[in-house]
Amino acid sequence: MSRRNVRNQELLEDARIMRKALAEARRGQHAAWPNPLVGAVVMQGKRMLARGYHRRPGEPHAEIIALRRAGKRARGGTLYVTLEPCSHHGRTPPCAEAIVQAGVSRVVFAHYDPNPLVAGRGAAYLEAAGVRVTAGVLGGAARRLNEVFLHTITSGRPFVLLKSATTLDGAVATSSGQSQWVTGPEARRTVHKMRRAAAAVLVGRGTVVADNPALTVRHVAGRSPLRIVLDSRLRTPLAARLCSDLARGTVFAAIEGADAEKAEELERRGARVWFLPADGNGRVDLVGLLDRAAQEQIASILVEGGAQVFGAFLEAGLANKICAFVAPKIIGGGRPLVADLGRTHMDQAHALYDVIVRQVGADALIEGYTDPYFATDPADRSARLGRGREG
Repeated sequence: MSRRNVRNQELLEDARIMRKALAEARRGQHAAWPNPLVGAVVMQGKRMLARGYHRRPGEPHAEIIALRRAGKRARGGTLYVTLEPCSHHGRTPPCAEAIVQAGVSRVVFAHYDPNPLVAGRGAAYLEAAGVRVTAGVLGGAARRLNEVFLHTITSGRPFVLLKSATTLDGAVATSSGQSQWVTGPEARRTVHKMRRAAAAVLVGRGTVVADNPALTVRHVAGRSPLRIVLDSRLRTPLAARLCSDLARGTVFAAIEGADAEKAEELERRGARVWFLPADGNGRVDLVGLLDRAAQEQIASILVEGGAQVFGAFLEAGLANKICAFVAPKIIGGGRPLVADLGRTHMDQAHALYDVIVRQVGADALIEGYTDPYFATDPADRSARLGRGREG
């Protein structure tokens, strides 16, 4: 067998084991935050010795758990981990040191850690100690798993996901405003899972007036996120559900100078009001909104509408991901998903990267990122072609 074929066989095996590490990482969902989801597998040849995942902050990292379970058998083996091993002292000792002490001969990880405290230092430490290092195996999948963590640690702002539900002809509602229901029950259940995973869900005042939503998690078990209403001048009717029985756990984002008496009444009912700077159009400045959300340690925001809000996040370059449900229906002349953005040429359109299309009940779900970072990067592509980064 040629050297290239041998290398390609190794890469296929690396990808197979990394998928097991990614599955292990997912076991930490809902508990590991604000740390990333990380999984690890220790192999000795074709034999799996141990696996582990990071459970919660302050507890051992995935690599440490897997190495402890493998014990002395790890010497000369290969460690697969979904994120570059750390090399600094935090709540726990550095993993890179433990890996060297365990006598592991090779480390395969999915992608480099963008945390400035790590950022290549873990790999460099291992290489300096004589450990063979392979980076970029299923890096795109690993970054998608930790999309919120990676964005917040590199930008300091919440990860913004825009969710939409439209007919085949791009309508979110009929011309009269009726929108229940564009999509089927399976799609709606998926949306509630998205809400459960988000720290906050955001809509504009127009959506509150038109639909009077609860914005809570239903149909699936789990907590409801913080609700944020963009309401520049605090004109939401007090009869709205988010102003009454659901006021506690709701934030109204208004511009500075908005109705002070209304703000007092909303706060009396249990809501909070954020007074934020206005943008050039007299609406809430979205950068200011995200900065305030970051101060409140809100890591992710699910934006559910409407057309003006959806377009505003796109135009400001503040949307990180889009999940668009498309129903196999045509109504003609309905209300559009996004307000007119003034585009006259196709090359001016907002593009998505790393797009995935899947069926959810009778509907299609199209997912994609506005930032190519979450797509498979050149290092990952090189790895699959047999030119992975080696130490």
